Amino acid sequence: MHEVLVIGGNRYFGKRLIARLLAAGDRVTVLNRGSAPPPPGALQLIADRDDEASLTAALGGRTFDVVVDQVCYTPRQAAIARRVFAGRTARYVMTSTVEVYEYEDSAGLVGEDVLDPATVVVTPQLPWQEPEFVAEHYGEGKRQAEAVFAAAPVFPYVAVRVAHVLGGADDFTGRLAHYADRIRGGEPVAVPATNHPATYIDVEEIAEFLFWVTRQDFTGPVNAASHGPLSTEDIVAAVAAALGGEHRPVRYQPVEVGAVSPFSFARSYGMDTTRAESLGFTFSHTESWLPRAVAETMGVN
Repeated sequence: MHEVLVIGGNRYFGKRLIARLLAAGDRVTVLNRGSAPPPPGALQLIADRDDEASLTAALGGRTFDVVVDQVCYTPRQAAIARRVFAGRTARYVMTSTVEVYEYEDSAGLVGEDVLDPATVVVTPQLPWQEPEFVAEHYGEGKRQAEAVFAAAPVFPYVAVRVAHVLGGADDFTGRLAHYADRIRGGEPVAVPATNHPATYIDVEEIAEFLFWVTRQDFTGPVNAASHGPLSTEDIVAAVAAALGGEHRPVRYQPVEVGAVSPFSFARSYGMDTTRAESLGFTFSHTESWLPRAVAETMGVN
């Protein structure tokens, strides 16, 4: 049995991770602001992770085998976690993102070594407390958070760089609905002039991967993605198939970057998963789950 703390995790693949941990017999504690109860079987701690005193008080004298941080978006949050959890955990797993590679433009899939967090400049003086700023600098916030954990680590840490996640009736992003609306209305799909494929992962698979990581002892960044990059056209075709019936052919309209549809990319930075697979995890192929994932998100049987 492992003593596991999950920070955030009340929705989407976080709740699927918690279900796996509980099924394995782990003692699971969920830390959040108290806006929602934890899944049955898990304990709850209520604190504001941005408030160091609140976080410290909520934890009391508790220690953990693993902390899984689902909601670390900024270097400030990472710095607080680094101070508070020093001496409290044997392993720290931060959920990062493929967007840490957003400045790359590679003909091939990119490995973890393309971005060494030790080389990332950390700028805590920027307005990381402002939600709009954080949303606009999502990839940069994650890059800098990784850098904080990588700087003379006070505990063994892993940064799981998660591909774009698809699937689940509880997908809250609305990205597939955007395409469904365009298809139903006969409206063009906006894409960059040069539109690149990207890497994706099924919601169940990323939950399984994070669960697997809690059982391992490797450290540092690791990419998590299903095999088989997908283009915007692949995803639109899956949405169209899920809609069924008659609809006009999908049209694509090249536009300036910044006005593009979800899942369209002016740069190429799909992820290579050689490291994870060499460590023992086998990823699926997108073709094995894409139709099902799209259908369940759209509520189609």
